[in-house]
Amino acid sequence: MTLDDRAGNQAIRSWTRGSASLKLAFMQNHAQTATLAGEKYVAFTTYRRDGTAKPVPVWPVDAGGGRVGFVTSSKTWKVKRLANNARVELQPSDSRGRVKKNTEPISATAEVVEGSEFQAMNAEVKKKYGYQLKIINFFHALPGSRTGHRNDCAVIVTLDDR
Repeated sequence: MTLDDRAGNQAIRSWTRGSASLKLAFMQNHAQTATLAGEKYVAFTTYRRDGTAKPVPVWPVDAGGGRVGFVTSSKTWKVKRLANNARVELQPSDSRGRVKKNTEPISATAEVVEGSEFQAMNAEVKKKYGYQLKIINFFHALPGSRTGHRNDCAVIVTLDDR
């Protein structure tokens, strides 16, 4: 069973057991997930301990079950901030993290995953971004590189019910 299958089965079980309002929330989350996953860049906003918002652009992909994900390094500040506060916001943006006009932030909860879940997300990112991911990974591997470290974890984002 893949990551998508597990998440999809959980979502379908909760959808079939829930009330009409839960069904509506489920469908809205899937619509938002499809919208976010279809974007090339999304501003992923985490929060410092003092509450200061720190948006960074990420490459979103569909993680299944009404969730969005992306790959990153466990050494990044966004991952470190998630250890203190899993509350995040997502909003369509450009490559510099500047949010697109006429879009609204979507509240969510993020979880850092490794191992097989990371591998599944990495495969999705490779499918969507192809050569761009190879270029980024090349620069991350350069000695003394300021660009960071190789991707070794994924962040799975579950959208809040609206």
